[in-house]
Amino acid sequence: MKVSNTEIHLPGRALLAPLLMLISACSVTPYRDSGPAPGSIDVTSIPDAVPRVETRSKYGNPSSYVVNGRRYHVMASSKGYVERGIASWYGRKFHGRRTSSGETYDMYAMTAAHKELPLPSYAQVTNLRNGRSVIVRVNDRGPFHENRLIDLSYTAAAKLGIIKTGTGLVEVRAIDPRHFQGKGRTIQVKADGGSTDTDGTPDFYIQVGAFSNLINAENLRMRLAGLTLGMVNITEAVVKGTHVYRVRIGPLTDVDIADRIVAELRRFGVFEHHIVVN
Repeated sequence: MKVSNTEIHLPGRALLAPLLMLISACSVTPYRDSGPAPGSIDVTSIPDAVPRVETRSKYGNPSSYVVNGRRYHVMASSKGYVERGIASWYGRKFHGRRTSSGETYDMYAMTAAHKELPLPSYAQVTNLRNGRSVIVRVNDRGPFHENRLIDLSYTAAAKLGIIKTGTGLVEVRAIDPRHFQGKGRTIQVKADGGSTDTDGTPDFYIQVGAFSNLINAENLRMRLAGLTLGMVNITEAVVKGTHVYRVRIGPLTDVDIADRIVAELRRFGVFEHHIVVN
């Protein structure tokens, strides 16, 4: 457990504009799927998934698997899982296709894809910008975009208000069906899938390293200075009695900018990273 978090270096937000200019030449185009025709379905009438005890699927639950050269390890249990990151959504392109669990993907159902949660499992997904929450049944693998935590069905994304933007900052919290006391819910959204709430703008960071030695952290920060124009900060944390120096790029509010930065990191010798949301 972290008992201290001392900020060593934190640049101002004014550096975000020149950063975008610097990386605008990078040809990263975020993937955008399409949903049903406008007005063809009322997503407010579709209730959340209702958690129930299920046996693990015969498909989609190997101990590990490899996609695009990267190995992922399937969790033995979803118990206690909570993580924040970037959600995306998938719709018409995959509607009717087979999911990793062997089921058919239905963009109108309250489902989701996750790289490591057991199939099936249930999770509450909360949009950190507007506070909306939904409950989904995880029955597929993905998303395999470097910066994404979870891929939501069209309906789940519409209820959370992230259809237009394509992505959103979310918290994913696993639900144990054995102790679930709630019921499926409906959430009011605009006809175009937008949220009726007022959006906030939480910050997030790209963490590119964690070191026990401050000098190593400073060396990485200096190496990345040309890419990020000073938007690298180092935070000190004490974890289980050990000092750890975390190197992060940010704060950021735009997912597309984060994608462009990540696309450039390999040129600077950085191959591992993850998103950290405040």
